[in-house]
Amino acid sequence: MTREVRVAVFRPDDERLAQAVELLDSLGATPVPDPMLAVEPTGNVPEDAPYVVLTSKTGAELLAEAGWLPGEATLVCIGPTTAAAARAAGWTVDAMPEEYSSVGLVERLRGDVAGERVAVARSDHGSDVLLDGLREAGATVEETVLYRLTRPEGAGQSTVMAAGGELEGVCFTSSLTVENFLDAAAERGVRDEAVAGLNDAVVGAIGDPTRETAAANGIDVDVVPDHAEFEELACRVVEAAAPSYHE
Repeated sequence: MTREVRVAVFRPDDERLAQAVELLDSLGATPVPDPMLAVEPTGNVPEDAPYVVLTSKTGAELLAEAGWLPGEATLVCIGPTTAAAARAAGWTVDAMPEEYSSVGLVERLRGDVAGERVAVARSDHGSDVLLDGLREAGATVEETVLYRLTRPEGAGQSTVMAAGGELEGVCFTSSLTVENFLDAAAERGVRDEAVAGLNDAVVGAIGDPTRETAAANGIDVDVVPDHAEFEELACRVVEAAAPSYHE
């Protein structure tokens, strides 16, 4: 007999969460949606620069809504999801790294940006790896915060489930989702129990920075996908969790 495989997801409460729930359901898992991020737009747009770097689908969509145009800039997107949003806005995507991460972006641009201005448009929780790496490559970096990421009021029911051993898997999609999960658990007085519950489950992290944040907080990460894409993360978490639950 196959037991239930309950997998918590922490994406913002918009189409991303809906798609995550649909995907997990299609994989035969029971989704546990618990949004740990809310998007608060700043209204800012990047100034003209020879290179513009977008690090999220949300950022591309906010710029499109604001009527921003890349003009003559070389438009660089962190991965396929961001690139698809940029193309949907009618923009040409000129470059994308092989590795969909801040490290990948630096590697992709390292030989091109010496002496150039690079506008990085992203959230208020972006990694310093990207800015520092581009500066080390000789670029003048101008960061524009397009939106702030906050923890929604009431988030954290999944922390209680984790503490009670009621989760078989979780999908962390950023360092901030890890931090907000732990903060929500602490508010409920179950931080240590929730961490212990996660360590009895299959923990997925979308990339190495997220894995490192989890590990620094005592969470053992079982799955890091080859590409920083949610679909691959979810598939691997469910695949790792499901075989353990057959009687």
